[in-house]
Amino acid sequence: MPKSFFYPLLEDPFRKKDLDKAIEVIKTGKLTIGKHTKKFEKVFTKKIKTKFSLMVNSGSSANLLALQCLINPYRKKRLERGDSVLIPTVCWSTSLWPIIQSGLNPVFVDIDPVTLNIDLKDLEKKINKRTKALLLVHVLGNSTNMNQLMKILRKKNIILIEDTCESLGSKYKNKYLGTFGEFSSFSFYSSHQISSGEGGMITCRNLEDYEILKALRSHGWSRGLKSEKNISKKNRHLDSRFIFYNSGFNLRPTDISASIGLSQFNDMNNFISLRNKNRNLIVNSLKKNKVISEKFYFVEANKNVKPSWFGIPIYIKNKKNRKKFIQNIEKKGIETRPIISGNFIRQPSVKKYKLINKAKFFNSDIVNDHGFFIGLPTKKINNIFVNRIIKAFEQSI
Repeated sequence: MPKSFFYPLLEDPFRKKDLDKAIEVIKTGKLTIGKHTKKFEKVFTKKIKTKFSLMVNSGSSANLLALQCLINPYRKKRLERGDSVLIPTVCWSTSLWPIIQSGLNPVFVDIDPVTLNIDLKDLEKKINKRTKALLLVHVLGNSTNMNQLMKILRKKNIILIEDTCESLGSKYKNKYLGTFGEFSSFSFYSSHQISSGEGGMITCRNLEDYEILKALRSHGWSRGLKSEKNISKKNRHLDSRFIFYNSGFNLRPTDISASIGLSQFNDMNNFISLRNKNRNLIVNSLKKNKVISEKFYFVEANKNVKPSWFGIPIYIKNKKNRKKFIQNIEKKGIETRPIISGNFIRQPSVKKYKLINKAKFFNSDIVNDHGFFIGLPTKKINNIFVNRIIKAFEQSI
């Protein structure tokens, strides 16, 4: 292996024209949330075909806002303290913690190891009278059977929140992931399908939720709300510019990040196509190698899913060899990481907060003990690059 070979999890995602957009904003001196943010929200809404979109400073913040909206006193149908929210065990930290931070009870659901997404049979078993919502994670560009899932949720009157942070641009039966639920979160972190450096988007279906989200995003201010004038009339004793109508955070993006994000979003389809071509070239080449195919399993798109791949998830068949293989292949220049964070109930924070009893999640343990993923190049690759990957795998087993 050439010593210069390096296959990172994350490449520099920014093009000159993306940075030029940021520089244009910087030169105006108006760096905080503004016209570029509003334009990005409008373009995003039209492209994804959702009702309302609100840009925030991260996908994690989008998850927090969704849960906070569900318990907000201005919402007509709100969740009560102690209500249960289902969540897959293969998830990210800030998919889970907003449930806790909102006074709700997380109920973990196992996953399907073939798709990495939520196991619908286990989901149905976990539903009871206190179950009010599902925080669904679309993993690495893949998804579960959304038709079947929506039938279950409608029958039980369960609210769906889609964590689409890893799956922007993926479709299920030609419908974008992130447009099935009442709320959806998206992330524009540097390693994702598009990037604004830091940044995210939350979408929702109705004006009531949108107004709540908008206030929560910005201190609980009444500024910019449809009802701002009526709120001012009812509170004449206050300065109309500083009326705090709701509880709130400061989760606003900058116009700098919005300008970069919009520049990248305009080319999202091209990014997806290139990443998918790179993924297919790498995976098909690895599978053709008999030595590698006997020892590894490669996750494919679920039926009816047109994926926007985030990375290349892989299982090593013999879990005893996983640790040594990871060490070896990283020495060869290929960075790896767990699939999301593995089985999250094995994280020390879950034990510290006593979120789980002795229940076992066997499929999630498979992901934890056998799974890993490698990055997905965002620039066109060639056979020389792929052959180096094959060599690294062969020499690391």
